[in-house]
Amino acid sequence: MRQDVPRWLAGDQGFLWASERGGDWRLEWRDRHGNLKQVLVPPEFGFGELVDVNPDSGEIAFIGRPDPTQRKLFRTSLKGGSPVEMTPDPGWHSASFNPNHSMYVDISSSLGSMRRATVHRADGTRVGDLPPVAEEPPFVPNVALVRIGQGAGFYAALVRPRAFNPRKRYPVIVHVYGGPLPPDSSGVVIASMGSWLLPQWIADQGFVVVSLDGRGTPGRGHDWERAIYKHLGSVPLADQVTGLRALGRKYRELDLDRVGIFGWSFGGYLSALAVMKQPDVFKAAVAGAPPTDWLDYDTHYTERYLGMPDTDAAAYRDGSLFARAADLRRPLLLIHGTGDDNVYFRHSLKLVDALFRAGKQFELLPLSGLTHMVPDPVVNEQLYSRIVFHFEKCLGKPSG
Repeated sequence: MRQDVPRWLAGDQGFLWASERGGDWRLEWRDRHGNLKQVLVPPEFGFGELVDVNPDSGEIAFIGRPDPTQRKLFRTSLKGGSPVEMTPDPGWHSASFNPNHSMYVDISSSLGSMRRATVHRADGTRVGDLPPVAEEPPFVPNVALVRIGQGAGFYAALVRPRAFNPRKRYPVIVHVYGGPLPPDSSGVVIASMGSWLLPQWIADQGFVVVSLDGRGTPGRGHDWERAIYKHLGSVPLADQVTGLRALGRKYRELDLDRVGIFGWSFGGYLSALAVMKQPDVFKAAVAGAPPTDWLDYDTHYTERYLGMPDTDAAAYRDGSLFARAADLRRPLLLIHGTGDDNVYFRHSLKLVDALFRAGKQFELLPLSGLTHMVPDPVVNEQLYSRIVFHFEKCLGKPSG
């Protein structure tokens, strides 16, 4: 759900509105009756967020997405003309204007730099920096963003060990989310250094960590995002498999006979589904806080993607993990906070019951008192050490 529109204009000029009528998000100017006056930001700019509207000059600042891995600041005008990019460097940008629209702060990051804040005049002229107070990481992640596959393809990331040896073959960990998100958010594969610090630490233990944004993830238009409707598990999983195989054909260091998968929330659901439905591809999984049955999850989210339970029961059955519990043949580690206020702990408990009744071997790691997030640094350190141990045990070390 968008929160930045409608934006009403002064002087009975109408309002600004966002729609997907052109196949991707665009910014429209409509009169007070709702009639279209002008498309201010065409679909090719990937309108992401309305940042500022100057009522005196008619200047408009917005976030656009030239591709799903980046967010850029642009400006356009009610007086017409094509949008102009204000952040030419690649990366992930957000911005905030002062009340009189004369200056803004650009908060940005890239694959080679952590978040930084720079101050600019409204025309983009740089005034200065706001010095960061966060400690700088001791390394820059060894990450590459690529586009892979046939046709529309997929945006993917490969995180190799910093001591990468191209002559070796590495077990692969797929770090996945894979589910639908609001239009102004992002998938996993983004040009921001902070997103790859933890995957780099995991890779340094002897893996190549890969991530891939398939259909259903934001930033690639109406049809792409809606391809998962009533197929909340099958389509995202199929795209992970297709993209993984395409990466394996291009990068010989990826040992696709030793692939594990890990995710949290929707990514946890997809990870558990992967070892149940595609054990030929995924040899081990770690599922963090997985929604195991969509009948137990938020109605405002679930019904948007699966329809109504009484009329679309087949879609709910197809998306549930319970019916596939008897198919588990690969090592599965379930992790869940007992105080989870988003995906309730009962999701994992009910899956544990189904697996137990089916006679399946698995592991459960309850995080006592923790919610959907894990803010405790001690728990986080132990948690990811435990996850790496699981994959070392199941997938082994680099070979060759």
